[in-house]
Amino acid sequence: MPHIPRSPSPAPPRLLVADHVAGRISLLDLPHGTERAELNHRHLAEHAGFLALPGGLTACVDDRAGELLVLDPYGPGAGRPLVGRRIPVAVPAEHLAAAPGGRHLAVTTGLGRNEEAWTGLLTAVDLDAPDGAVAVRVRGRTGEPGVTVLGGASPLVVLRHREPGELLVHRHGDLMRSAPSCPPASPAGRLSLPDDDGHGDAHDPSTGRVFAAAGSGVHRAVRKGDGLAPESPLSWSADGRSGGRGYYLRLDPVRRMLWSCVRGGPGDPGQWPQWSNDAWWHHLDTGVTGRLDLGPGLVFRLAVTARHIAYTRVHPDGDELVLLSVPPAAGARPRVSARLPLPAMSGAPRPGGTPWDGVQRRAVAASPGGSLVAVSRGGHGEIHVFDADRAAPLTTLTVLTPLDDGGHLALVTPGDGAHADPVGR
Repeated sequence: MPHIPRSPSPAPPRLLVADHVAGRISLLDLPHGTERAELNHRHLAEHAGFLALPGGLTACVDDRAGELLVLDPYGPGAGRPLVGRRIPVAVPAEHLAAAPGGRHLAVTTGLGRNEEAWTGLLTAVDLDAPDGAVAVRVRGRTGEPGVTVLGGASPLVVLRHREPGELLVHRHGDLMRSAPSCPPASPAGRLSLPDDDGHGDAHDPSTGRVFAAAGSGVHRAVRKGDGLAPESPLSWSADGRSGGRGYYLRLDPVRRMLWSCVRGGPGDPGQWPQWSNDAWWHHLDTGVTGRLDLGPGLVFRLAVTARHIAYTRVHPDGDELVLLSVPPAAGARPRVSARLPLPAMSGAPRPGGTPWDGVQRRAVAASPGGSLVAVSRGGHGEIHVFDADRAAPLTTLTVLTPLDDGGHLALVTPGDGAHADPVGR
């Protein structure tokens, strides 16, 4: 009988698990949780998160070492190390973004553990710099600026600032040619924003648009030469639901939609169980916008799967993973398709206290190329893995550190196209 060669087995999804408090990053195969690699004494800049790059790579910042790490999640097992490159950057890292091609990056700095903003350093990175100047630091406004990097022959770094609200535009090439010793960098252009409370940024590489979430809506601008032209903002109000605002904004590359969570209710953080939460979405190509009730409590970040959007909701009456199905048919509207319970956290937020100071949290991750969703259980060192298509739990993984503050997760699938959202999450 002739030998018939077998096709190689497809690579499994992999999960990057960062415990930024304990200082460990591990790489796990899913769904079984086999550890393929580990990095010790690495403290992820949790707010900047993980950034998907072309070629299946992932970038993040080690906030203690002051290094941008370019990770190769499928290197281990294929003869390559997990850490492909280490590049010095300014910290504490607040936001991380790349141009669509993945070569040009930018890292902004924020408060870190300080009460007031004390550094306005911006790091521009060129992963393929011909003259060896891979990273250059310059000084700008202090604060906690968001960042996007627009591609093209002349990439642009767009900073979103608060107080006063504005978008500042820098030519990436100009930043890379800056002198040593962190000189001041003057923007090539600026665009005023009507709000001083911006929080949340997204970039659509297909159109060159940037989006900034603020109290009055999602402000839009489109690249025009080496500057930005303003466009009419998107309202948070939709489907007869109004009030509140989104503090998080991300691009869904599968369906070409923007997503956020609109939070309403009492302004006192101690009353967080009474906050309302709506999934807010906007079709980039059709212009249709909508809102869906997610339930009360704390909802913040979200994750994108091939056929669902995943939110986690924390509430004293019980935590849950909320799945929204998004039918592929033109004009179809998202709906809540499942609410899956999550085991309680012993250090969970309590009524009367803030939901983010000295309490445990959850991280959520998914891949736009698959159906798996991973949710951390802060303080317990556990990660719960679900199959969104089946709306069912698959397994619970246990890691070596407690994942205090919830840790941070990135779920990758070969060829998933996650880099089409070029902002760190």
